[in-house]
Amino acid sequence: MSDRKGLNRQLFWLYEGTGTVSFWFRWALLAFDFLTIGYFLWAPFDTRDRGHYTIDYIIGAVIGLDLAARFYIERHKHRFFLKWINWADMVVVVTMIAPLLVSNFAFLRILRAVRAVRAFTFIRRVKGVTPFFQRHERIIDKVTNLIVFVFVTAAIVYATQVGRNQDIHTYVDALYFTVTSLTTTGYGDVLLEGQIGRIVAILVMVLGLSLFLQLLRAIVEPDHKVEQECETCGLTRHDRDAIHCKHCGAPIKIRTEGLS
Repeated sequence: MSDRKGLNRQLFWLYEGTGTVSFWFRWALLAFDFLTIGYFLWAPFDTRDRGHYTIDYIIGAVIGLDLAARFYIERHKHRFFLKWINWADMVVVVTMIAPLLVSNFAFLRILRAVRAVRAFTFIRRVKGVTPFFQRHERIIDKVTNLIVFVFVTAAIVYATQVGRNQDIHTYVDALYFTVTSLTTTGYGDVLLEGQIGRIVAILVMVLGLSLFLQLLRAIVEPDHKVEQECETCGLTRHDRDAIHCKHCGAPIKIRTEGLS
């Protein structure tokens, strides 16, 4: 961090550094993410009144500032746009800041479900501040991917079936169908209609089951790698006891189980 100066250095310390202030800053972001989850579950696609728009603007502004800060401290700028989570954040900001411009389009219901992606980034942030999450980061990643898949797929089910399917009236109905299909329980009390519905059902079963099997594999097979980006070449995966990058040989410092 020695080559970073001014605001860049301060922001990098808050997001990636150690110490009491950076520790509580990241927990504050976690708290915001939890609130976002609650808001997503409470009013995912409801008709907005003025109060709801105000909440949307606030959430969009906070996410936008966080996104801008992470882009500012990114050493390799082009890699920032190669991370899908950053694109998800950008979609969320647009749908939250400019609802009046796109609120009449049905696809907005699907795009706003991407808020779950932003909300569940608290899991990735926790990995950097507690040893437990550092040790189980691979499992946590798989759990995160599965949860996000469920929420986004349920949004697609809702957007394509509500008003056409007598079994789908709320987002909870869509979530119920997604979970029962994913777990192959298949009670049969909720069925999707039309060709699009069948395609969505196939994707839920095939992709969802694949993510679930990846989670089981991560639980059964231990992972001896950790995520620590090499500042020279950008390699992100290293052995837990590595002191040099295998790709370029540059020294790397992997965080140990301590907060100081």
